[in-house]
Amino acid sequence: MEKIRLQKYLSLAGIASRRAAERMIASGRVTVNGATASLGDTVDPESDVVLLDGAVAEPVRGHTYILLNKPAGYVSTASDERGRPTVCDLTKGAGRRVWPVGRLDMYSDGLIIMTDDGVLTNALTHPSHGITKTYVACVTRPATEEEIASLGEPIGIDGRLTAPATVKRLDGDGTRIEFILRDGRNRQIRRLCERCGLKVKKLTRIMIGSLADPDLPPGKWRYLTDSEVKYLKNSATGGQ
Repeated sequence: MEKIRLQKYLSLAGIASRRAAERMIASGRVTVNGATASLGDTVDPESDVVLLDGAVAEPVRGHTYILLNKPAGYVSTASDERGRPTVCDLTKGAGRRVWPVGRLDMYSDGLIIMTDDGVLTNALTHPSHGITKTYVACVTRPATEEEIASLGEPIGIDGRLTAPATVKRLDGDGTRIEFILRDGRNRQIRRLCERCGLKVKKLTRIMIGSLADPDLPPGKWRYLTDSEVKYLKNSATGGQ
């Protein structure tokens, strides 16, 4: 069998995303055939023995895909140095260790995908994948027509401009606003609102691409259907 990058092997094993796997390798936690691994190493999945912290890491057959309705107050990471509750605390009953695909800030709520599929995670979080995310922002005062137009314009975050957003009012006075984002950069909606002098009091992600589940209660999750998984994989490869 053709050799593959060690971090890809670890993601296929359902252990971590590739970025997290790279950190594990760099910290000396991974060995290949008894030797401490280095970044850039490749392995033959059929013949090489890979250990993480002394335990065998083997690729899994099949993956787990979950849709979680994250409540506010949970961080979208596998673990937290400050001891805050994480989305992984909510999915312990899934039977496998899963991690979040992308981020949803601690003070926001709504839908987030959880999986142990490192390949899909990397594809969906790559800037070029293009899958949209839809949010509803409740703001503390009515937004004017000019402000609604401004909210859709690009904003500089981490040294580069975001893609334009699609923005519209959901009520007559403009205190509930829908945002459709293609890139969803760090605190993008909150920063857009701050630029217009608007304060967000509640922010909810209601759709990931075409995936939605208004009946999923906060803090609960469900497995994705086969058709939903197929949709995400097609979206990640440009076949949306």
